[in-house]
Formats: sequence, structure tokens, C-alpha cells
Amino acid sequence: MEPAPATRSGAESSSWQPYARIALATALIALGLWILFDFLPALAWAGVLAIALWPLYHRMLRLLPEHSDRIVGPLLGTLLIGVIFIAPLVLLGIGLARESHFVTEFVHDARHHGIAVPQWIGQLPLAGPIIATWWSANFIDPALADDLIGRLTLQTLTQSARDVGVEVVHRLALFLFTLLTLFFLFRDGAALTERLRQLSDRLIGLRGERIAQQMIAAVHGTVNGLVLVGLAEGILLGVVYFAVGLPYPASMGAVTGVAAVIPFAAPVVYSLAGLYLLVIGNRFGAIVIFVFGSVLVFCADHFVRPVLIGGAARLPFLWVLLGILGGLETMGFLGLFLGPAVMAALVALWREWTDPEPMATHVARAAAPHPPAGAPAKRARKA
Repeated sequence: MEPAPATRSGAESSSWQPYARIALATALIALGLWILFDFLPALAWAGVLAIALWPLYHRMLRLLPEHSDRIVGPLLGTLLIGVIFIAPLVLLGIGLARESHFVTEFVHDARHHGIAVPQWIGQLPLAGPIIATWWSANFIDPALADDLIGRLTLQTLTQSARDVGVEVVHRLALFLFTLLTLFFLFRDGAALTERLRQLSDRLIGLRGERIAQQMIAAVHGTVNGLVLVGLAEGILLGVVYFAVGLPYPASMGAVTGVAAVIPFAAPVVYSLAGLYLLVIGNRFGAIVIFVFGSVLVFCADHFVRPVLIGGAARLPFLWVLLGILGGLETMGFLGLFLGPAVMAALVALWREWTDPEPMATHVARAAAPHPPAGAPAKRARKA
């Protein structure tokens, strides 16, 4: 009669096993997040890029030889993404290096002759004479200009350059880690997706899979609505810049396209361009930029982007806007893409909880046995 206590102790211990497993899993997940905390942005960026570029990646694989999906395909896709992101920065660095002699000449002239008041400042309405007077009192005297530039070069610029250099190295390391993670996501993305789907079905059920689909659709829609629409705005406004005679229209169009990815940033760029034309006397060009830019941005922000982002994820425009702005505020540039995805998940949960009938119908249809292929046609003929 001794097995009874053993059976009772076994039952008691087994009753605590689910809680122990949950506690162990929670502790391990928390420890893993703590270890990877500095790399979480890189992992998130790699996930966003993999989701957004997955259709294009599969099209590229069709053009490659068979069995290229293990090394050649992922490596080629990762290298292309790296070149797309790094090439503009390299070109910018080359341009700055070429123009560095202008900075040297400016500093030399300022120290010996002062900094003259630019002609366009006096032409500014209302504030022009005030700014010109202040400029004359602080920058025309060579001694004051030399003192200001000396403080900037010896103290502020040295510290700023050191801080910027450290930040650039840190960002470059995270970017390289993002590319490394992206390579493995391209290579093992299909298997990882299937594992995540099975885990979701086991823990949450079919609702988890539907919520994940909503989040993926939100990422696709955000990429199309922000990046592609922003690039289109930059191209169209670049053509307008060229037509009205704005200097460096291609560069200004590129800056406008990058700014257009961020909500409400493109009007700042084309407004500054129009203000410059207004100051130099090209009033017609300034009016064209103001009017065309305002109409273009209004149509893109109120018609095109809501359809691309909200339509893909069945997300109302208000939640699209809140997700973009809230994500930008809390997570920076990464939040532009993760914010709408989170909002899509919340809206999907709300719909599942408030209207469970469609899910019940979906589950019932999935569980129902399918009739033979020819059965419907035979019944139709009998009827």
C-alpha cells in the first residue's frame, strides 16, 4: 500500500508543472530580451524588410538557377538591399568631400574680413531689416567672427565630431547586423513562418493566424503608402523644381522624397524651396511650388495613402494616422512601419471579440468534410 503516497506526490507535482513551465518560459524570454535589448531595433528592421520585400525576393528566385534559395538567392538579395541603403550615403560623403574646400575658404574669409550680410536677408518682409541689423552687429567685424568660429572649431565641433563618429559606428554595426539577420530570414523564412503558424494555432488558434495576416498586410500597405508614395512625390516635385528654375532640382527632389516618407515633413521642404525662389525674385516659381506641392501632398495624404495602408489591412484612416504618428514618436523611424502593424492587430482583436460569428463560420466551414468533386454537378443535373 505504499504506491498511494507516490501517486499523490506525483499528482501534486504534475499539477504545478504548467505553472512552472510558464514561469520558466517567461524568465527565459525576459532574459533573452534583456541580452538582445540593444539589437532589438536591428531585428525589427530585418523583420520589416523581410516582410515588405518577400514578394520581390521570390520573383528574383524564379530568375535564378534551381536550388539557389539556400545561399545564392539570400546573399544576392541581402547585397542588393545593402547597396540600396549604403550607395546614397557614399555618394553624399563624396559630395561633401568635394565641397569641403568651400567651407575652408569661407572660414578663412570670415576670420580676415568678417561675414557680410547676404543680400536676400534684406529683402525678407518685415523681419529682414531687423535680421540684417543683428547680423551686422555680430558677424561683420572680423574679430567677432574669428572669435565665434574659433569657439566652434576648437570646442563645439570637436566634441560634436566625436559624438557623431561614435553614433555613426554604432549605427553601422546595427545595420550590418540587420543585413546578417535579413540573410537568414530570406534563407529560412518559409520554415520560420510555418513554425510560427503552428505555434500560433497551438496557443491562440486560428484567430492568431488571422491577426498575423492583418499585421503583414499593414506592413505591406505601409511600405507602399509611405515609401513608394513618398518617392513619387519626390519625383513629381523634382520635375516642378526643374521647370521653375530651382537650383539643384534633382537633389531637392531626393530630399523631398525622403521627407515625404515622414508625415507632414514634405511641406517643410517644398515651402523652403518656394521661399527661396520668392526671396530671389522668382515669384511665379514660388507660387507654382506652393500650389502644386500643397495639392500633391493633400491628395497623397488624404486619398492615396489611406487606401494603400488602410485598405490593405482594413484599417480606418484615423488608426492609420495614429499608428504612424504614435510609432514615429515612440520608436523613431522604425515606428512608421510597426505602428500601423500594431494598430492593425488591435483592430483585428476588436473585430474578433465584438463580432465572433464570422470566425465561428470560418472554423465550421474548415472543419466540415468536403464533398467529392463531381457531387455538386450530379445533384444539379438531377434537380
